Amino acid sequence: MINPIPRGEWGASLIELMAVISILAIMAVASMPLLNQQMATRELETIARRFIAHAHFARQQALVLGEMTRIAPIKANNWDNGWNVQGGNQYSKIWFAQGSIYPVYLKDEGKQFIDPHSGQKGIIFNAAGAAKTGHGGFVANRLILGHQHMPQLERQLILGSGGRWRICNPQIDLRRCY
Repeated sequence: MINPIPRGEWGASLIELMAVISILAIMAVASMPLLNQQMATRELETIARRFIAHAHFARQQALVLGEMTRIAPIKANNWDNGWNVQGGNQYSKIWFAQGSIYPVYLKDEGKQFIDPHSGQKGIIFNAAGAAKTGHGGFVANRLILGHQHMPQLERQLILGSGGRWRICNPQIDLRRCY
């Protein structure tokens, strides 16, 4: 037969419970900076992948429809306000729109796909799917994303000469970023 525990000796004392709760609280506080960095990294990568997906869509529409399409900032020539994927006559048809990307922002260090003739930002895909500027020059440059809450984080969206996109993390693979 199993010996029953005497009535006064089972359970935990209040001090033991407080010690366990204190240890759990210390562990939670210690892990918060890592959690914040992980969330900021995910936000950066989500915006980077969304931009690339929209650019791929614009390029595919140009190829399928045989007409020029573009991805350009929504307003004030500022990518931080979001962007549109447009096509049709005089880009009258908007297929996708991305609103504000806060807390992610675009750093001024990248060329940001600026047309050297007009100063306008954006990428135009011709009917052959090539990325061009408004005056027909080839586009090959980058957007550099930063995060408001974690200034040390950065991702670079690079459009190569062959039309391939890549996301680069300069903290890990600096050589590939330049």
